[in-house]
Amino acid sequence: MMMSALWVVLMLLGVTPWRSIHCLEVKQEKRLLVAMTLVPHADCRLIDAVCLDGSPPAYHLHEGLGSGARNWLLQFEGGGWCNDVASCAARSKTRRGSTRYMNKLEVFSGILSNDSTANPDFYDWNRVKLRYCDGASFGGDSEFLNSTTALYFRGQRIWKAIVLDLLPKGLIQADKVLLSGCSAGGLATFLHCDDLTRFVPETATVKCISDAGFFLDVRDVSGQYTIRSFFSSLVSLQVRFLLLFVLSLTFRFAKLDVVPQGVQKNLNPNCTSSYGLFAYQCFFPQHALSYIRTPYFILNSAYDVYQQFHHIFVPPSADPRGRWYSCKLNPMACSPIQIAILQGFRNEMLEALESFEGSQNGGLFINSCFTHCQSELQEAWFGPSSPRLHNKTIAEVVGDWYFGRGMAKEVDCPYPCDSTCDDLIPSNQGREVPSTTPLRICTIGCPLFVICLLLPLMII
Repeated sequence: MMMSALWVVLMLLGVTPWRSIHCLEVKQEKRLLVAMTLVPHADCRLIDAVCLDGSPPAYHLHEGLGSGARNWLLQFEGGGWCNDVASCAARSKTRRGSTRYMNKLEVFSGILSNDSTANPDFYDWNRVKLRYCDGASFGGDSEFLNSTTALYFRGQRIWKAIVLDLLPKGLIQADKVLLSGCSAGGLATFLHCDDLTRFVPETATVKCISDAGFFLDVRDVSGQYTIRSFFSSLVSLQVRFLLLFVLSLTFRFAKLDVVPQGVQKNLNPNCTSSYGLFAYQCFFPQHALSYIRTPYFILNSAYDVYQQFHHIFVPPSADPRGRWYSCKLNPMACSPIQIAILQGFRNEMLEALESFEGSQNGGLFINSCFTHCQSELQEAWFGPSSPRLHNKTIAEVVGDWYFGRGMAKEVDCPYPCDSTCDDLIPSNQGREVPSTTPLRICTIGCPLFVICLLLPLMII
């Protein structure tokens, strides 16, 4: 009876319970759980491909079948960065810095799904998720050691160790390869896209896609280059401490020949030579992109909430009085001035991508949804309520680009014109939402929110 009454209330308000207000998903999707594989012998001293805490690296592999058995999709996991000893030490005691704390089973959905109706182009490929535990987008190669702390910045070695472990499992005979990643993992694709071609047959088709990884080198709302300073310290961290460690052993200060051993060493050499003393800026995708030779696809929101609201455009340091608090929680609460400022961020992104738009082999899907990471979320990747540009889902545009089926450069109109967006701002303040999260945030408030919560529970 009560359930019927709630339905009546919803209908009187002109609301269709799930499609229109995007409430809780009542049906639990059939989930594909894939077991973790630890890379054997990676932690031996000769290889030394280890996480921040010294634990071995890991990945999850779901094997392909049929016509996709010789095709490979490698997906970098995301999860932010650390840029000093304190933050990296703290990170080493979490799943972001150690395989000891990671889930041993991962949900594969979206671009990793094995369901042809949910992932039509890549469902039967070998799909691999590379676990992230180095704090620098799989980029560093050094360590920090003192009497109390040991930190291993071995992202570059982790990347190589995983690829080498996959070669005898079929990667060495690959016909088609797609390197992808989300957020910090999306940035990792910029660092390793060209490098991947060294490991696979010359005849293989290799392409790369970055999801929510196009981090902009721009000023925040207070006029400071907050993210530039952060990335600079991240890159220099892994050079500086290796150097200091060597100095402490040799005491030959005057004769020491300084050679970068950290992240900077693994940045694109053509880019770093162009930027000279500011070579760390090649960690920014917008500066590295023009030097990448492998075909590339950029999937990003022009209003990426991780970038705009939490780390680049409106970081806490730029908003000490909390004037952006309500806007961060709900774009509909943003003032006209704040919306105008956010449109400026969008313009900065499109300007940074202007030359890439003219590339023959490149692809784009830049929508106007307030979101972060879309390729592993099934409802964003491919489904009845997925975001669309020119009536095409992300999966369709990416597929058209990879297989050369048609137009693959889509740029959305400015917010709030796109009616296909959910505009769901993560409640965890910009940290990536786990792919196992079974709930979707309601986009309406007041009494309807309570109804939205209660109704599915009664049906279940």
